[in-house]
Amino acid sequence: MTEARIEARITVNGNETPLSPAPPHTTALDFLRERGLTGTKEGCAEGECGACSVMVARPGVDKPTDWVAVNACLVPAAALDGQEIITAEGLATAGEPGTMPSLHPVQEEMAVRGGSQCGYCTPGFVCSMAAEYYRPGRCEHAAGSPAANRSAQAQAPARADSAPAPDPAHGPALDPEHGPNGFDLHALSGNLCRCTGYRPIRDAAYAVGAPAEDDPLARRREQEPPVPVATEYSQDGATFLRKDTLDETLRLLRERPDAVVVAGSTDWGVEVNIRARRADCVIAIDRLVELRELRVESGYIEIGAALTLTEIERRLGTGNVPDVPLLADLFPQFASRLIRNGATLGGNLGTGSPIGDSPPVLLALDASLVLADADGERVVPLAEYFTGYRQSVRRPGELIRAVRIPLPLSPVTAFHKIAKRRFDDISSVAVAFALDIEDGIVRKARIGLGGVAATPIRSLATEAALEGKPWSAQTVDAAARVLRGEGTPMSDHRASALYRSAMLGQSLLKLHAQTTEAVSS
Repeated sequence: MTEARIEARITVNGNETPLSPAPPHTTALDFLRERGLTGTKEGCAEGECGACSVMVARPGVDKPTDWVAVNACLVPAAALDGQEIITAEGLATAGEPGTMPSLHPVQEEMAVRGGSQCGYCTPGFVCSMAAEYYRPGRCEHAAGSPAANRSAQAQAPARADSAPAPDPAHGPALDPEHGPNGFDLHALSGNLCRCTGYRPIRDAAYAVGAPAEDDPLARRREQEPPVPVATEYSQDGATFLRKDTLDETLRLLRERPDAVVVAGSTDWGVEVNIRARRADCVIAIDRLVELRELRVESGYIEIGAALTLTEIERRLGTGNVPDVPLLADLFPQFASRLIRNGATLGGNLGTGSPIGDSPPVLLALDASLVLADADGERVVPLAEYFTGYRQSVRRPGELIRAVRIPLPLSPVTAFHKIAKRRFDDISSVAVAFALDIEDGIVRKARIGLGGVAATPIRSLATEAALEGKPWSAQTVDAAARVLRGEGTPMSDHRASALYRSAMLGQSLLKLHAQTTEAVSS
């Protein structure tokens, strides 16, 4: 990092723009709109509709820089000090003086395939689609080569009323949620459209080819990402701070235990927008190097608390880092891609919510948390971390530095999320299983539950009912009856207490049905 800059500045569509005089609580959405970039819209102000989507240059997984789509309505503009943003207005290529800009390939496909009617949601769709367009490796996973994709694009119908994409020249889709050009529809899971309908938008997504060699945003991926800058920005009696190192941050937290700590701001941003919460001091930790490591040590995987869920998802199973199938089950069901591009495990655990999706999974994985303050570190088992509704053993001035998952991993795992929608919804009940089954006997069982008590909990009674018993229908039926009585489920607008209890038991029966054949083989 560099020396703290009193004058915070953000590079927007290639132009450096001062943050002043915006107050520190100003969201990136409001910051952009106040400067005339009104393609970025406010729909829900909660990160659920994607009308505010923009692209941010972030450290890459496969290349030095990735273009990442985020919800501008949630991110404090001050958190983007020293960083680069591209809005829908910045995607088009400027032409000669007096001529119209050339549309970006994503914009062109949305236009010719009828992907926009009222247009309110379109800029957000375009930015999310562009981030997926530039995702390294997308075309390598396509049904054909990049050259074949470009050829198929050239042969594709030019208008929405000619024939729906994907076209025969593209070949078959990889699966119902991935196009023949490698486009992952989950990239648009956080974008809502209320008038166009999703088929023409999907058609546009499945029609884009590979970025051209002279595409400036594609070339930008080969350069290093913006270096995080230490920030000290104050307006109207409020302050936004980002320090160089974890040690400096922890000393600051000792001095300001009342400060709000943010990483992806996917929770605090909702408080600012919907409940008009304001903070005298906000401390950003999302760029701290010490909180962004993912490594394998003797006996465990350590995941930095400030790595985004997308970064974790794409780094697991690479290099010497093993895949974690239970986390792989979790990620697609954790909100939307736009949220996962900002949300962190540290933030999800730090809020202490009983309906967070990651705690049940991490409880089943026997995870521990590394808690750090100015005096040092301590390791706390996650099963002992939560003490009450949104309460934990974390002390004032203490941060979650990392999550540790012990090795070896249990071979039989599953994450069952019961919600009203398949994706991008808050769970009514969440159940995570991790079992060691040898010679047909359950040697070890770990079950994490969410949504059935004031805190996420381990299902200790059900674990005891399984361990040492054969993995049989009789054992599972008896354990399922125990599981139905775990926790203290309540009735609310998402589900009744009776329904929640019934779903707990059904979840174990479902796991047995799904795994019996695999275990016996």
